[in-house]
Amino acid sequence: MATPPLSQSPLGIPKSRVRQLMAASIGNVVEWYDWYAYTFLAIYFSSQVFPSGAANSLVPLLSSFAVFAVGFFMRPLGGLLVGAFADRYGRKSAMTFTIVLMGAGSLLVGLTPTYEAVGVLAPIILTLARLVQGLSVGGEFAAATTFLVESAPPGRRGLFSSFQYVSTTIGQLLASGLAALLATALAESDMSSYGWRIPFVVGAVLSLVGLWIRKGADETSAVAEDIRRGDTERPKLFDFLRHHPRSAATIVGITVAGTVAYYTWTSFLPTYAQITVGFDKADSLQIGTISLVFFMILQPLLGMLSDRVGRRPMLIAFGLGFLVLPVPLLGMLTTSYGSLLAVQLVGMVFLGCFTSISAAVNSELFPTRVRAAGAGFPYSLTVALFGGTAPLIGTALQEAGNPGLFPWYMSALALVSTLVYVFVLRETKDQPLR
Repeated sequence: MATPPLSQSPLGIPKSRVRQLMAASIGNVVEWYDWYAYTFLAIYFSSQVFPSGAANSLVPLLSSFAVFAVGFFMRPLGGLLVGAFADRYGRKSAMTFTIVLMGAGSLLVGLTPTYEAVGVLAPIILTLARLVQGLSVGGEFAAATTFLVESAPPGRRGLFSSFQYVSTTIGQLLASGLAALLATALAESDMSSYGWRIPFVVGAVLSLVGLWIRKGADETSAVAEDIRRGDTERPKLFDFLRHHPRSAATIVGITVAGTVAYYTWTSFLPTYAQITVGFDKADSLQIGTISLVFFMILQPLLGMLSDRVGRRPMLIAFGLGFLVLPVPLLGMLTTSYGSLLAVQLVGMVFLGCFTSISAAVNSELFPTRVRAAGAGFPYSLTVALFGGTAPLIGTALQEAGNPGLFPWYMSALALVSTLVYVFVLRETKDQPLR
């Protein structure tokens, strides 16, 4: 598809559509590569960093997912602080800050010593690294999503929004692809001892590439320029909540089902198949990679569809799909290669109806002055409470002998979000950004 130049930005600076997409996407690739490498490789490094329970081999894996959840709880702080920074000083400055943080966190994970070598200091170092990454990812969503949507010409915000998850998926593909390659090339003992460290060191190097590319981005927030010149007052930290409480609450309702479905289908499902039906580790990583390619291709197609039919019909389709499908789909899992592949592909069709337009819907609910913090904080808070805990809940239910409860948990949250899509959310596709 041809990519004609954008009309001028709010600052009156001519810029290329491709240039803006690249600036947002490259950092997002690096951010999410690092974030998901942890999930894909937890099955290998958990026993190296955490002590094993006397009678339960799932204790180290549970501990690693607990730290995964802890990292998520830094995301609301990142969404709030970095979002407020982006509203005051510009999206570009905020995106530069987040990618530096993520690179530092990734390097720290890769250099984490083993429990055998340093004892309790090992999980402490890993937790610190995840806290840094969580702060960065929360801030990245706040800054990069508003940057993407503000860069879009009228009638194309859904398409531009979809590149949030196109770039996220590229990062996941890099993480899962490298993990699958290493798992195939190395013996399991080598993966557990040193192989798992390689992707994290690679992530630190990639962050430098992302930093260089983002230096060439053009600012999209005219309000930030006015603040810098002293022509307008800086927004206070919680102005988005004080003046737009309905919009903030709506984002929570929109996101609650989407975040659990997303983290389950794109990252936790291979591990879920391993611990519930004994699925082969290497095969599950390969299937995850195939599914992510399919998911990435869907994003711009569904984003363009939302620009035609609206945001609400897409979200309602997602909500109804995940209200009905989790129980039968997860019940289909066996040790067969085709069973996991089918479950992932079917779920991702419906999931794409949410992910492709999430950035657009959230950004369209707030004016420019508080858009980054307003979209970033309630979204990241919801992701922390529900998305970050999804692997922990799924693993804990398996340990308790009730893995069948997890899909019912997903369906219950889908019911909540579907009610929001039908009765609360207003259609925003044809409204200009405020």
